[in-house]
Amino acid sequence: MDAEEVKGSESAKKRGRPSRRAEIVRAAERLVRERGASGVTTRAIAESVPCSEGAIYVHFADRVDLLLAVLEEGLPEMLVPLRELKEKVGLGTPEENLIIAVEGLRHFQEKVVVMLCSLAGEPELRNRFQESLRSQGRGPQRGVATLAEYIDAEKALGRIAADIDGAVAGQMLMGSVFFQVFCAAVLGERLPGDVRELVGGVVR
Repeated sequence: MDAEEVKGSESAKKRGRPSRRAEIVRAAERLVRERGASGVTTRAIAESVPCSEGAIYVHFADRVDLLLAVLEEGLPEMLVPLRELKEKVGLGTPEENLIIAVEGLRHFQEKVVVMLCSLAGEPELRNRFQESLRSQGRGPQRGVATLAEYIDAEKALGRIAADIDGAVAGQMLMGSVFFQVFCAAVLGERLPGDVRELVGGVVR
C-alpha cells in the first residue's frame, strides 16, 4: 500500500465517504464460494468490488487477514437463533423452538461450508482462524452448549423426557445438520430427512 492510497483513504473518511470494507468482504466471500479460498487473490477481489488492490490493504493487513474476516463475520448469524432459545424456555413447544433454531444453523452452515472446507488447503488461514475462535470462546462447541442448556431447561420443566442427555442431543443436532449440508455442498448428495424429522428423532 503506498502513501497516496493511505492519504486517499483518510481524505475519504474526512469527507464522510463510507468505508469500502463491507464491499471488500462481500466480494471476497462471493469469490471464495466460486473458487475456494486458494483461488482468491487480492487482484481478483479488487476487480470484483471494483477498487484498487491498495484499497484492500487500507482495511486488511494481508490476504489471510481478509479471508479470516470473511470466515469470522458470518459467525454471529449462527448465534442469533441460539440466543433466542434462551428466551423461549417454557414457551411454545420445545420441538418447534428447536426446529427454528436448528433451521437457522442449517442456513448458516450452507453459507460457510465451502469456505470451511477451503481451510484444508490454507494452513496459515486455518491456524489463525482456530486461534481466533479459541481466543474469543467461539465455535461449534458454543452452539452445542446452548442447545444442551435449552434442552436441560425444558427437561427441568417436564417438557422434554428426563432420560434425554442435553449435551448428547446438542451434539447430535449440530453434527447431523452439518453432515447433511456437507454432503449436499461437497458430494452433491442430499441425505434423506429434514430438520423437523431430525429434531423429532432426538428430543421426542
